[in-house]
Amino acid sequence: MVALYRPGPMQNIPSYINRKHGKEDPDYLHPKLENILKETYGVIIYQEQVMQIAQELSGFSASKADILRKAMGKKKSAEMERQKKDFIDGAVNNGISKDQSVYIFQLVEKFAQYGFNKSHAAAYALIAYQTAYLKTHYPIFFFCASMNTELSNTDKLNLFYEELKRLKIDIKPPNINFSYADFFPRKKTIYYALSAIKAVGYEAISQVIKERKKNGNYKSIQEFLSRNESKNLNKLQMEGLIKSGAFDVLDSNRKKLFTNVPTFLKQSKSSDDIVDNEQNLLFSSESENSNFRVADVNLEDWDQNEKIKKEFESIGFFVGEHPLKSNLKILDQYNVISYLDLKNNSSLKECMIAGTLISIQEKKTLKGNPYAIIKLVDLSSMYELFIFSEKLIDNRKNLIVGNSFLIKVKKEMNKDNIERINLENIFFVDNLNNDNIDKITFTIDNTDHLDLIKKRLNQRGASVINIIYKTDENKQYSFELNSNVKVVINDIKFLEKYGISSNF
Repeated sequence: MVALYRPGPMQNIPSYINRKHGKEDPDYLHPKLENILKETYGVIIYQEQVMQIAQELSGFSASKADILRKAMGKKKSAEMERQKKDFIDGAVNNGISKDQSVYIFQLVEKFAQYGFNKSHAAAYALIAYQTAYLKTHYPIFFFCASMNTELSNTDKLNLFYEELKRLKIDIKPPNINFSYADFFPRKKTIYYALSAIKAVGYEAISQVIKERKKNGNYKSIQEFLSRNESKNLNKLQMEGLIKSGAFDVLDSNRKKLFTNVPTFLKQSKSSDDIVDNEQNLLFSSESENSNFRVADVNLEDWDQNEKIKKEFESIGFFVGEHPLKSNLKILDQYNVISYLDLKNNSSLKECMIAGTLISIQEKKTLKGNPYAIIKLVDLSSMYELFIFSEKLIDNRKNLIVGNSFLIKVKKEMNKDNIERINLENIFFVDNLNNDNIDKITFTIDNTDHLDLIKKRLNQRGASVINIIYKTDENKQYSFELNSNVKVVINDIKFLEKYGISSNF
């Protein structure tokens, strides 16, 4: 299978399957080749078979057959002409007709360009079997080991993460008290590796973990700073840990911590000078913690969207909250389905899907027109789409990694009769959040909510407003405002925080 699934031999996969199951008779090209091609049912798959055919039909020595293999693989035209003549002459001398010799040579040449070495294929197959076994029976350990080999490769880690989601294996965001420098399983759960956070050095964070294992979990950001040497805490590392949410267990106000990083580092360096002998160590806990001061303690935290974007900056994909989850109202309003549902529904030809951009690769056609391959992730999977010149140019300012979009797509068959999903239009979610909603009903359970609605919805617009008031006596009153106002998705999100539900 390893050798067969390649550009040359793969077109014969259906024949190989049919021959293996006795639905089609093998074609060995010539009786002399049956022993060589019998194990592959007459399909030329391995480079070794190319060499054996040359030896059997044309009398090539092993070294000369290897020269033929190399010439075919590297497409050396001058050498190929010499080898072709020798192959045909040798075959004719062995009693094979010239036409058949030419036909066999052309067939061998075609597959030799992409043929695979059998000994390599066997080694790869063994590794594939072993890893498949481990993935099936020990998936958490398998993924931890696999991800630990790719700690600095965000794209690979993202692929592993998507597979973990598909297999419903829980992976937790970074946590300074539970994560390690590497990916490590804890009670059937994987905690994100701290060293996989951008700008966080493996050796430095290993020292932080070593201190935690020796003296227990960290209880506050001040204690964290006092227990670790300043050489293990630099600005980018601290910012990366904060943006990823690793310190949420100590203080959930990420903006406050992020703003205080320069102060923390300055105080940390000063505290290093305090502990310089064993006598000072006796009183170090109290004195060190008192040295750390947090400025702007009442600073309002980043909103949820900003937190998600910062997490993405530090990790490279969405391990915690997915940005689309804060836009479920929009998804419902536009009847958005998941990319997987689109792929799996053969009768569905046109619909709206959603995704958050995780990479964009711009290119140009032969005519010089721009296009891009965009990689997105929704709540179920990761996928790629092509976006061509007009739509690319119109949306370029919004096509920024971390932004979310609604995408109108259409399934079409290409000239090879392969189904393709084409991007018809793309809409930036933030713009849709500010689009006027035609008609909406708010449900309230106390009259104070009326004042809140009035203060929030204070602009004239085109939205028709209905209000349902449910009393404590199980009575219900329904009325419509006599003038229309502007209502957008962000207004609904704001009012829902205060228990006002909506339907639109």
